[in-house]
Amino acid sequence: MASFRQRIASLLVEQGIAPKEQMDKLLAESSKNGQGFGQLLIERSIISETKLTELLSKELGLPLISLVKYRIDSNSAQLIPERMARQYQLIALHKRGDQLLVAMADPLNIFAIDDLKAITQGTVAPVICSETEIRRAIEQIYASQAQAVAARAAEGIEGPDGDIGTLDTAIALLLNEGGEEEGPVVRVINLMVIEAIRRHASDIHLEPMATCLKVRLRIDGHLVDSHKLPKAVQNPVLTRLKIMSGMDITEWRQPQDGRFKVRLDEKEIDFRVSVLPITHGGKVVMRLLDQANLSVGLDHLGFLPQSIERFKEVVKRPYGMILVTGPTGSGKSTTLYSILNELNKPTRNIITVEDPVEYQVEGIIQMQVNPDIGLTFASGLRSLLRQSPDVVMIGEIRDFETADIAMKASLTGQLVLSTLHTNDAASAVTRLVDMGVEPFLVASSVCLIEAQRLVRKLCSKCRQPYQPEPEVLERIGLTAADGGTFYRPGGCRMCNQTGFRGRMGIIEVIPIDEKIRELIVSRAQSWEIKTHAVTNLGALTMRQDGLKKAQLGVTTFEEVIAVTTEE
Repeated sequence: MASFRQRIASLLVEQGIAPKEQMDKLLAESSKNGQGFGQLLIERSIISETKLTELLSKELGLPLISLVKYRIDSNSAQLIPERMARQYQLIALHKRGDQLLVAMADPLNIFAIDDLKAITQGTVAPVICSETEIRRAIEQIYASQAQAVAARAAEGIEGPDGDIGTLDTAIALLLNEGGEEEGPVVRVINLMVIEAIRRHASDIHLEPMATCLKVRLRIDGHLVDSHKLPKAVQNPVLTRLKIMSGMDITEWRQPQDGRFKVRLDEKEIDFRVSVLPITHGGKVVMRLLDQANLSVGLDHLGFLPQSIERFKEVVKRPYGMILVTGPTGSGKSTTLYSILNELNKPTRNIITVEDPVEYQVEGIIQMQVNPDIGLTFASGLRSLLRQSPDVVMIGEIRDFETADIAMKASLTGQLVLSTLHTNDAASAVTRLVDMGVEPFLVASSVCLIEAQRLVRKLCSKCRQPYQPEPEVLERIGLTAADGGTFYRPGGCRMCNQTGFRGRMGIIEVIPIDEKIRELIVSRAQSWEIKTHAVTNLGALTMRQDGLKKAQLGVTTFEEVIAVTTEE
C-alpha cells in the first residue's frame, strides 16, 4: 500500500499538479490516520477522482473502466467474499476460464492479488476503477446476492426431503470446473450455516480427515454427523471461512480465532470461529451465539419458583458478589447475560471483562482480555474499577489476584457477577479459600452461589407418558405416590427423530446466611455448607431440582441422573 501512495505522489509532482512538500505532508497524514491517500487528495481538492484514475491508468498501463457503463456478472462477483471486496476495495467483473477480471482502486496491492488467487484458484487480471464506483457496486451486488442466496438456501433445506440435498449440488458444482460461475464455495458455506441454524445447533465442527472433510453439528449437547465433504473442497471452504472471520489465510501453522455475523429471517446470529492446526489440515469449530438468548430473562432459564425468588432478591442488591458455577458448556454465560439484561438500565454503568466477549450487548461496556499484551482478568478488573462501575461482570475467576480484587470490589459498592468451575455451589467457597482468599473476605462479599447443568428437554410433540418400575423410582428416592406424570422420548420430524428438542438448566441455589458465613470463616467443608443449606434454608440440590422437572414431564430421569452422577 505504501508503494502505491508513493507512486501517486511522485506522479502528481512530475505532472506539476502538487509540490513535493505538500505530497510529503499528505503522505505522513495518510499513514498516521490510516486514511486512503487517494481519498485524501480528492477531499483536499488537489485532483478530481476522475482525473486521478485516468493518470494512474496511463502511468501503470492498465485499462480504465467505468462501472456505470459496464454490466457486472453477479455470479462472478459472488466468487469474492463481501468482507474481502470491502477490505481491498475491489469487485470481480467477469470470469473466463481460469482468469478473473477484477476492478480495483489499488491495482498494485500485492496482498489483494495474492488473496484473490488463493480464493479463486486462478489468475487475476486487474483493471483500474474509481473507488466511488467500486463502493457503489459493492453495495448493489452483495445486498441482492445475500438475499438471493439466503432465499435459495432456505428453499432447498426446507424442501420435500427435509434434508441437505442442495448442499450435495453445491459440492458437485465446486468439484466441477464448469461450475465456478455459480459461486459453489459461497453456497456450500451458506447452506452449512443455515442447516445448523435450522437444526438449532450450538456448534459446527469441520474436521479434516485423510480422505474427506467431516462436518458435525452439536445439537442439544450431543455431536451428530451432518455431512462428509470431498477432500478436494477442503482448502477453498476453509479459506473462505477464514476470510469471513477476519483471519490470516496464509497462516495454517498457528491457532487462530475470529468471528462473523449472519442475519437470517430478521434474526442476527454471531459465529465465534476457532481454527486449530491438526494432522490433515485446520480443524474449524464455529460456535453459534444467538442474540435472542440475551433477552430470555431469569424467568425462562428453568428456575423453580423458590429458586427464582432468591435469585431476584439478590440481584436487586446494590453491592455484593453472585457466583455462577458449573463445567464448560453448562450455560453459565447465558445466565450471566440474562442477569445483565435485567440490570441494563440507562442509570447504571455496567462493565464486563471477558475471554472472549461472547455476546455484544448495546448499553454495556465490554472488555476482552489479551494476555499477549499483559491485559489479564486481574489487570483489566483493576483498570475498570477506576471507571466508576455500578455492576461488574468477570468472565471467570481463575487466580488469587482476580478473586481478591473482585471480592474487595464487591465490598466497596459494586455488584460483581462471575463464574467458577466447580461441581456444585458449596464447592465454590472452598475453591476460593484454596486460591488464597481469606475466608472472612469470602463470607463478607458473597451473597449467593448458583450451580447449574444443562439437560435435554423432551419434545412436547412426541413425548410418551409411561409408568417407571417401582424399583427405578426407589433408586432415585421417589415413589409413584409422589405424583407427576412421567414421560420418555418418542421421535418425530420436529425433533429429528431424537425425542428431545432444546435444553434447560437444572439448578442449585445457595443463599448466604449468617450460619453459612460462620461456617466459611471457620473453614468448614463444602458438604457442611451444603447440608445446612438443604436442611435449614430449603435449598434443592441439582438432582432434586432435576427430578422435580422430570416429574413435571419436561425432561427424563435418565437425563438428570447422567449429569448429576457426583451426587
